[in-house]
Amino acid sequence: MSDATRRRLALNHIRLPPQVTSREFFVSLLVPGYAFWARAPRHWGIAALVASGLLLLTFIVELGQSIGNVAFGLLLSLHSTGVVYLLEPSLVGRRLGFRILVSCAAMAALYLFLYRPGRNFVENHWLMPLRIHNRVVVVQRFTSPQRVHRGDWIAYSLSEHFGDHIIAMGGYGFGEVLAVAGDRVRFSETACEINGVPRSLLPHMPTSGEIVMGDKTWFIWPDITVGGGHGYVGDSALAATMLQMATVDEEQFVGKPFKRWFGRQQVAHSAR
Repeated sequence: MSDATRRRLALNHIRLPPQVTSREFFVSLLVPGYAFWARAPRHWGIAALVASGLLLLTFIVELGQSIGNVAFGLLLSLHSTGVVYLLEPSLVGRRLGFRILVSCAAMAALYLFLYRPGRNFVENHWLMPLRIHNRVVVVQRFTSPQRVHRGDWIAYSLSEHFGDHIIAMGGYGFGEVLAVAGDRVRFSETACEINGVPRSLLPHMPTSGEIVMGDKTWFIWPDITVGGGHGYVGDSALAATMLQMATVDEEQFVGKPFKRWFGRQQVAHSAR
């Protein structure tokens, strides 16, 4: 940590207590609950480590849910409390305001330099929770788009689309890959055919025409809510806009969901 950062967080006025080694302090910054193990009686140290492990497990199991967010906050609070407890002998005699400042600085430092970067790294490289309508889907980020096949469910990024009196906001989409590169998609009034195999029409699909999927693209019909707005929007205009959104490039790929996440089903059965 730089000298400027230490001064900003008021840490330049703090020295490690003689009974605390640099190694113990460094491990305490990285491992929640370890500070209690290093300084408190062993049974309190064990309790702190077990509580930290349970909170971390709850955060992972309930990733993206309200309970998971609460567990994340409690874990951060327990971690920062332990660090301040480890430094407590050097704070004896200090004013209450300074002790409160140290507590806030410890929590801010842990969040800014450990928890937020760690969470961002996990979401960008390993796991990402996405809220799809009224549920949370956990997506694995380490899957290659080359391993996506027809019938798989994937999460993908959506950019804004503008049509005739239509504005589709950007964000994330989640759906089944109905067709892959080279597949022929044909629409009729009764069905959507993928390489001649009929499927039921999905909401707002066209009732005529056909497309051939280009290289490194997938056909995923967007599952979006159509809200009211100003003016009349015809079915053909809506279908045309959604047809543009349904052609998903590999560069939009975010990841594939786990079929089940700790017993919770995430993916509907594919109708191949």
